[in-house]
Amino acid sequence: MRTCAFVSFRLGLSDGVSIVAARWGEALTELGFDVRTVAGEGPVDHVIPGLAIDAKAAPTSADLDRALGDVDLVVVENLCTIPMNLPASRAVGSYLKGRPAIMHHHDPPWQRDRYGHIDELPMHDPMWRHVTINELTRHQMEARGFEAVTIYNPFRTDEDFGDRSASRAELGVSDDDIVVAHPVRAIPRKNIPLALRLAEELGGVYWLLGEAEEGYGTHLDWLLSTSQVPVIRQPSGHIPDIYAAADVVVFPSLWEGFGNPPIEASIHRRPVIVGNYPVAEELSALGFTWFRPDQVDEVRQLVDAPDNDMLDANRALAIDKFSIEASMVRIQAVIDDAGWFT
Repeated sequence: MRTCAFVSFRLGLSDGVSIVAARWGEALTELGFDVRTVAGEGPVDHVIPGLAIDAKAAPTSADLDRALGDVDLVVVENLCTIPMNLPASRAVGSYLKGRPAIMHHHDPPWQRDRYGHIDELPMHDPMWRHVTINELTRHQMEARGFEAVTIYNPFRTDEDFGDRSASRAELGVSDDDIVVAHPVRAIPRKNIPLALRLAEELGGVYWLLGEAEEGYGTHLDWLLSTSQVPVIRQPSGHIPDIYAAADVVVFPSLWEGFGNPPIEASIHRRPVIVGNYPVAEELSALGFTWFRPDQVDEVRQLVDAPDNDMLDANRALAIDKFSIEASMVRIQAVIDDAGWFT
């Protein structure tokens, strides 16, 4: 059996890259690979501290060889894309030269103001293949001389719906409460002030699932302490239960490389309010009925009288376009095109 290793700063956690990597892992397992995980932090098969975002020293070749020396294919999840730990990116890129690798690009540096001056990422080698998570990034990479293909993030589409009563009881909300879920890490670009305002306009309870990161904790505490709506700060590890408990999902981000919650909300038949970032427009154009932040009245009506035809259509589209099975076909095509194992 061939072996595939996923490598990133962190894996196995609740961030978007970890979630997508786990689902790619499921796809590659179905394609016949023995999958392992390698990261600087998280519940992974091999921890290499030098890969962590806040590492003090880069990983050595010996460190990488212990984890990757016998691997047939390496999938690098954003680590050689976004310069959050450049010494680690350089070390991994150098180690993988001449070896089969998929560079899975989530957030290239030019899409973040603070990294826009860095031009050494992404890296390239003739043995590597580049995969983006949206068409916007693919076009931007091709303009910079990188040939890439887009594989949209995969989702579990065969799970049962969650337990609404039990999930809401755990949150301490009543049947009459409108639960407005915001399933994100708390960082500035997630636009928590607007999410709070939307919850207020909906007359709901604001549920923030993620913890503060990137030094946002003090400001977040102030925002929530001055909120005009009840606030719940409680994580949930079971995606179906999140959406079962929610009445509305809000995702008013200023920027996302993809944005998983709108797709998850569609799979689990929940109305979703989505910010006006470019990739949201790209995904919505596939045929989803999502709502803008200025359409709160329409969403409030859906809470009172759900439009089952619309919710069913969103779910069917999400299953068709974003299932793990659909991604398996596209991943296999990348492997076949590279000719690594022929």
